Amino acid sequence: MRPVKTNRSDRFGLIHPAMEAHTLGINSVQQLLEQCGIAAVIADARVCSAVDHLHEPRSIAEIEQWLRTNRITMLGFSYRLDPDQGADLFANWVYQLKNKRLLSDQGGPLRGIYFAGLPRACELVLKLVPEISGVFAGDETPSETLAILGIETTWAPVEISGGIAYDEARLAFGRELVCKGDYLAIKPVDRSGYESIGTNLDTLVARMNHSRQRKLPPLIRAHVGPYLPDRDEAVRLFLDWARRLAASGYLDVLSIGTSQLTQSNFGDDWGGRPNGGGVPINSPEEYRQVWSASRPMLVRTYAGARNVPALARIHEDSLNIAWHALSLWWFCRLDGRGPNSLRENLVEHIEALRYIASTEKPFEPNVPHHFAFRGADDVTYIVSAFLAAKLAKKLGIRHLILQNMLNTPRYVWGVQDLAKSRAMLRLIRKLEDDHFTVILQPRGGLDYFSHDPEKAKAQLAAVTALMDDIEPHDVFSPPIIHVVSYSEGFRLADPPVIDESIKITRHALAEYRRLRQKGEVDDMTDHREVRLRMEDLLEQAQTVIAAIESNFPDPYSADGLYRIFAEGFLPVPYLWECRQEFIKAIQWRTKALGGAIRIVDETGAVISAAERVRFLLDQARAGSA
Repeated sequence: MRPVKTNRSDRFGLIHPAMEAHTLGINSVQQLLEQCGIAAVIADARVCSAVDHLHEPRSIAEIEQWLRTNRITMLGFSYRLDPDQGADLFANWVYQLKNKRLLSDQGGPLRGIYFAGLPRACELVLKLVPEISGVFAGDETPSETLAILGIETTWAPVEISGGIAYDEARLAFGRELVCKGDYLAIKPVDRSGYESIGTNLDTLVARMNHSRQRKLPPLIRAHVGPYLPDRDEAVRLFLDWARRLAASGYLDVLSIGTSQLTQSNFGDDWGGRPNGGGVPINSPEEYRQVWSASRPMLVRTYAGARNVPALARIHEDSLNIAWHALSLWWFCRLDGRGPNSLRENLVEHIEALRYIASTEKPFEPNVPHHFAFRGADDVTYIVSAFLAAKLAKKLGIRHLILQNMLNTPRYVWGVQDLAKSRAMLRLIRKLEDDHFTVILQPRGGLDYFSHDPEKAKAQLAAVTALMDDIEPHDVFSPPIIHVVSYSEGFRLADPPVIDESIKITRHALAEYRRLRQKGEVDDMTDHREVRLRMEDLLEQAQTVIAAIESNFPDPYSADGLYRIFAEGFLPVPYLWECRQEFIKAIQWRTKALGGAIRIVDETGAVISAAERVRFLLDQARAGSA
């Protein structure tokens, strides 16, 4: 590897194959470079398409012309699909650059070459391409990114260094906590002492109230789902894992990671169809076995992707499910996760919600992060959560579990996550009354965790600190933590990893609170940047919600929620399925700016919620004329 120190006069070129449409990572790097005073150019579609055809001389000529026209001296290549293909493509690309004598030691303009890809691809590139200046496996912090690019962190402006400083401080806290290893001595929480614990009359609310009265740590929920190709063996292994987790006593809520077939074809004869990962449960009796094996934990599972109300009843009867979760717009044809059309999905989910309300069980909208997965901006994240919450209240739900996925996408800064979380909480808590309560449940992001185990453990501690900073002076917040195991980035979490992840989380929470009380970590209660961004997000979200409620006759209905999406009020630029049906939903661009996700125009300028609403209403009027 040949590391290079970047100069102020350098110009970065960033390129990716045309087939790879996710560009938030490249956009984030471009923004970081530009805010450090370094020019950065992202290749247009024509040049990116040339990368897919390197065997054609005209493609090489196209890339060379782009390099020379833009006076590029540092070149970054991103490929986050198949690792072997990515490494081979990059090696071939560098060969073509050398063949054209474009490297600086050949008299060419390129002083540095960088590769961004999956960890395995990065390993291969380091072996195949000795000319490489640095690789990015996807888990780098902004300061680590600058270091790999040979850029002084002092070049970053104050607003960038401030955002970086909070994230770096939390990660340093996590590294120290993991290095000391004191978390390994954490003992399980004894939650016994209320009559219904572990019985078929036990409820989440009862366990939460008991824990609050005794001032116990937050309830811990974790997703568990071993995979084996043989269905019967997979179910047996999961039952064994449930018994082991129950015996160790660290986990409070066992969340069953069921297979796609369980969700969309429950009770059918699957024949030899592959389950695609997850626990392939296929009968109420198997759910009852899970309940028995998991005593005294509370248990929950994924909703169905077909016959949703019927499966909700099965979950209630066979699992005494701790709470139900529905995704409304998702887990259907819209994302390829189920057979229902979007309209059919909304009809089934609303019917299921009415049933859930009759059970008085809590409801979790599995909604906003699915918008974030598909490129939605921060305002849409908040608006989608609010729409789901208000729908639930209207249908009689009494307890709403507000799942809040942090670090999504992973380029989001912690201060922006705090602002978004607080804005969402403030907006949705306005719905609270004697018959409707909101229960916060934060979690780490799915693509946040490193492939390196020790770094991932530190990240888990860091995101726990972020969770506590949402409401830093409420000792009962968060009441539930969804622990994403530190192995998320490199392998399936088994019981030892799940228990260790819970220990890290609980120790990090206690230690971070101790340090805050002593004044040894920043108190984020009234952080100026967080407060200003929260106020801005609140105003923009309220603008969108007001437009929805004023212009759709019955927004909290299947037809209303369908039309809200179809008319473009919930932008999802990275939606892959049903793009022709929902052309207005994909018409927006989003970009990572200042550690937040914002809607921008073709020049990269931010589009406000008011501007967006005006455009959509004009578009709707023109369409109906």
